[in-house]
Amino acid sequence: MTAMCIASSLGTGLPATLAALRSGSSGLLPCRFETVDLPTYLGEVPGLDDWRLDPAFARYDCRNNRLARLALAQDGFEPAIHAAKARYGASRIGVFLGTSTSGMLQTEQAWRRRDADGRLPDDFDYAGTQSIFSIADFVTATLEVSGPALVVSSACASTTKVFATAARMIETGMCDAAIVGGADSLCLTTLYGFNALQLLATGPCRPFDAERDGLSIGEAAGFALLERADQRSRAALPAGVLVLGVGESSDAHHMSAPRADGAGAKLSMSRALLAAGLGPARIDAINLHGTATRIGDAAEDQAVVSLFGEATPCSSTKGHTGHTLGASGIVEAVIAALSISENFIPGSPHTMARDPDLRCCYVTAPRPARIDRVLSNSFGFGGSNASLILGRTE
Repeated sequence: MTAMCIASSLGTGLPATLAALRSGSSGLLPCRFETVDLPTYLGEVPGLDDWRLDPAFARYDCRNNRLARLALAQDGFEPAIHAAKARYGASRIGVFLGTSTSGMLQTEQAWRRRDADGRLPDDFDYAGTQSIFSIADFVTATLEVSGPALVVSSACASTTKVFATAARMIETGMCDAAIVGGADSLCLTTLYGFNALQLLATGPCRPFDAERDGLSIGEAAGFALLERADQRSRAALPAGVLVLGVGESSDAHHMSAPRADGAGAKLSMSRALLAAGLGPARIDAINLHGTATRIGDAAEDQAVVSLFGEATPCSSTKGHTGHTLGASGIVEAVIAALSISENFIPGSPHTMARDPDLRCCYVTAPRPARIDRVLSNSFGFGGSNASLILGRTE
């Protein structure tokens, strides 16, 4: 990973994100989003409502693409892409992104403005905003790259699975470098949908807490530049983070609930270890999916303990950012990379009393530690699972 950028409820950019993680701050606030009237907390990105796209990209103007653009403007990411184009050429840089709802809010707002015959307004551009491919179309145009591009929409595993896609595309010679990541923004369909499933917490979410009562929805965007670890890219490597392995699995168990025994999660993690050529003892910390639902945390705990035992430090950062759904993979990959480069384990804001029935070594407060390898989990509805292992280059 030669460059990365992020925007979430913790703020925009890596410095703001790192400061919040170190201090244990949370971006979750009482819901005041749009017309939503629900007793819950959200991770809304500050200042996003004031962000505007360049007029040249007007057809892509929706909350999701504005969020993506806000992230791309952070952390020197665009200059890093320009340097990569000089190394490889624009046609050799692929774009592999993830999202779950894309520009859904734009469609919801257009629906309110339909005419007496039920027709959507003429200014609604489905392909530019709501289409799942919209974000890849927008990012390739913004960064002026022309390699292969696709979007993965696999619920909350989306932006972890793109790391595997990018690795395969680079290994097969389809491209020399890849932009991975994506965005998921707040919309009414998501909020009322999770409320209908009775999964929303009434306060800030409390992963692995004995009194946890559900998740907090957030929004975020993040991107990373992946390059072969060869002579052309080594000069560009900053502190140094390598993608060591990615594992994927599918429960095919239930539309919205994981297998209670965590079998799909365990298989995903096992495959990531196999791809990285590592045994469980080589992992220094685990970033849990940890959404704070009763069944989800319990299933992941069972999977982690059965594979790693009870000593490997684990934590969930959902109490910082909320569950950013399709963007959670890239957000937590960036956090995992910061754990490696900055040598610390993030804590778990709002988790007060750890559930005594859960056995993993759950970390509630941020603490310093030498971290060489992190495994990060992303598990989505429908049993779509992905696990990513990042490691230090030194």
